Order: sequence, then C-alpha cells, then structure tokens
Amino acid sequence: MRYELLFLGKTREKYLEQGIEDFYKRLSRYVEIDIRVLKERKAGGSEPAAVVKEQEGRVLLSRITPGALLVALDPGGRQLDSEELAKQLDQWEQDGRRLISFLIGGHLGLTSEVLARADFVLSLSRMTFTHEMTRLLLFEQLYRARTILAGTGYHK
Repeated sequence: MRYELLFLGKTREKYLEQGIEDFYKRLSRYVEIDIRVLKERKAGGSEPAAVVKEQEGRVLLSRITPGALLVALDPGGRQLDSEELAKQLDQWEQDGRRLISFLIGGHLGLTSEVLARADFVLSLSRMTFTHEMTRLLLFEQLYRARTILAGTGYHK
C-alpha cells in the first residue's frame, strides 16, 4: 500500500513540521509514503480569492498519480472514528487499491471541482483547523489506523 499526500505550501510552523516528520517516520513502517508539497498561491493581491482557490484546485488535480483512489479532506466530508478509518483503509486495500492520494487544500480550502473528483471526502472534525495543522492530524490518524490494523497497543 502506498499513500500520496498532496499539500499546498510548506509547513511554516516548526512544531507542526516536527510532528509531521515524527508521524511520517512511524507511518512509513507500515506503508510507503510520498509527500508532494505544491506551490501555494497567495490571495489578497490583485487576484480574487476565488480565482486563487480555482488555480490551486487545478494544480492539485494535475499532480495526482493516475489510478490513485482520491481522498479529499474537507469539513463537509464524512466523519469517521479511528476504527472506521482503519476499516475503510483496509477495505480499499482488500479491493485492490494500491495507491491512495490524500488532498489537503490551502487556507482557502478545496474547490467544488476537486471535491467532485474525489472518490471519498473525509472530515477530521466539525471544528476548523489550519491547513497546516490538518496535515499533522491526518498523519497521526493514518498512523493510528495502521496500528489498529496491525494490532499494536498504540490505539489504547
């Protein structure tokens, strides 16, 4: 199994970057991971936010590996608990999916086009998080799901 995580812009907060690196190392014991940091557009200049969001959406969609199962993170998506996420990942693997691409938009979120292209829209919470914090939360939950499937004691 391989996970591909597509992010817009670098993680600026050092403590979040350290957490992401920690869970990347932990998770890589269970699956292959490819992180793609894509150029983030800056809103607030001469271009309206909607145009920037649309351009970022096109960039994300253009960088997905063909044949990947596409999971978009969005507050309006389906909420799963950790065990349900583990079961869902396992089901995709049992269905023969070998690559899952996780998309996290920039600070403006994802476009309706990206959400429509997704095979699954996942919400980590009804609360709002920064897109950088969402990266760390996703890594931790993916690691937790893999440890649930492996039967380790991390989840307890």
